[in-house]
Amino acid sequence: MNDDTTTLRRRRGNNTDDGTPVSSGADESAGQQSDHNNTEGSSTTISLRTAITSEATRYLVRAPAPPAPSSSVANSDEKRLHKFLMRTVSGLTMLSIFILILLAGHVYVCALVFILEVLLFRELVTVRYHAYYDRIDSTIPLFRTTQWLWFSVSLFYVYSEFAVDVLIKSNVKLHDNNHIVQYVQLAPVISFSLYATTFVLTIATLQVGHIRFQLNQLCWTIVVLCLTVGQLKYIMHNVYNGLIWFTLPILLVISNDCFAYFSGVTCGRKFIHRPFMELSPNKTWEGFIGGGLGTVLFGWYFSRYLAKYTWMTCPTNTFDFFPTKLECEIENIFHEATTYFPSQIFELFPRALIRLWPNVVEICSSSSSSSSSSVILLGSTDDYDISLQPCISGATNQKHHHWELALNIIPIQLHALSLSLFASLVAPFGGFLASAIKRAYRIKDFAGLIPGHGGLMDRFDCQLIMALATWVHYNTFVKITTVSVSKLLYMYKLLGDEERKEFLDKITTTTTQIVTPSGV
Repeated sequence: MNDDTTTLRRRRGNNTDDGTPVSSGADESAGQQSDHNNTEGSSTTISLRTAITSEATRYLVRAPAPPAPSSSVANSDEKRLHKFLMRTVSGLTMLSIFILILLAGHVYVCALVFILEVLLFRELVTVRYHAYYDRIDSTIPLFRTTQWLWFSVSLFYVYSEFAVDVLIKSNVKLHDNNHIVQYVQLAPVISFSLYATTFVLTIATLQVGHIRFQLNQLCWTIVVLCLTVGQLKYIMHNVYNGLIWFTLPILLVISNDCFAYFSGVTCGRKFIHRPFMELSPNKTWEGFIGGGLGTVLFGWYFSRYLAKYTWMTCPTNTFDFFPTKLECEIENIFHEATTYFPSQIFELFPRALIRLWPNVVEICSSSSSSSSSSVILLGSTDDYDISLQPCISGATNQKHHHWELALNIIPIQLHALSLSLFASLVAPFGGFLASAIKRAYRIKDFAGLIPGHGGLMDRFDCQLIMALATWVHYNTFVKITTVSVSKLLYMYKLLGDEERKEFLDKITTTTTQIVTPSGV
């Protein structure tokens, strides 16, 4: 205590070197009071430190062993495992049902598509209906009625066009049926009449004071129709063009989901830390890339497997509830053939790397006085023939011309490669759109129809645009289905006598010009 008082007085400048006070009595009195306060503060500090030390010692003595993993973490792991098992069982169940329907026949596949369209439309329009239920229920009459009317009109137009194009015009046996021909001619009128009726009813239900809200709801209905009926308009054409054009794209999207999931779980954010898509924060670049590579390999080999079965490759135009074995003339894209890869691709890589690639042959140009049957003749001069043949090591008269890679593959594999790339690069954005909708309306799933997966839209969000892409690919690179001999015959029968005569004259003239070119 004396040391503390001496230190305090030295700091305040009230003591001499030997400790004799130099201040007045008032200063001395103040100093004594300060000494008394400091003494109490020091005592309090010491008591507090002693208490803290005592409590710490007591805690260390009585401290329990490190706690085991909390029950919440264990419960979280159990829930994750339970969800994974439930998703797996549900997925295998859906896949089994899908295979059974494929084996049942084309009619049942189309029935499945119809049911899925109805349920998909219901899930999407219900999202906004639940969000504004109070306002819709009390102020807007016939709201749900007009929505389903728009959907019904769209389905009638799409399915009637499909029936006319695939089942009637392509089937020569039905061309002489007058009732069917009359329906074909009246189908556009019926579709437009239904559209006009729904249009008038929709406008008649607009309420003053709620017009903007009702127009927003109408726009949402139109968007849903584009997503469902619009993108699935030609999926039944894919079915009747050959079940492979329906089955393969669906399995490509499924395989992409599976490969992306396992790639994301095992490698997610280990190589690329940048977020992939803010709309789906659980998606990773590793999952996206791994899903794409796995899908390409799956499409390449599985398309070759499906090409073995006529049930998958043969097109049909009949509506049979009890189908029999399909027999047809197999198209060339399902026959194995030698395919040459473009030589320009190899010019992008070093020669040393190309030589390591199996089955790649270096082709050289050479000059010789005579050519044999084993070389490809390019041209000739007065004394030499210039030809192409595989390069011979050490030959002085040869010069590199190009690289050649010939593989025995089925052409459908190349089409599958294109569809696989689309399923990997573009189709996933259908899932991102679905995620954006769920975020906008703050819902986890569109429905609870499928255990572990949610609603149908949660599973088929990527399938919609994939179906449309398949039809575009088929009509562009495989076969133009809008023109066929049976359809031309149907159109010919609709012509009058004078028009038929004119048509035959034109056909005769055109055929003669093709067979006998000008100048011959």
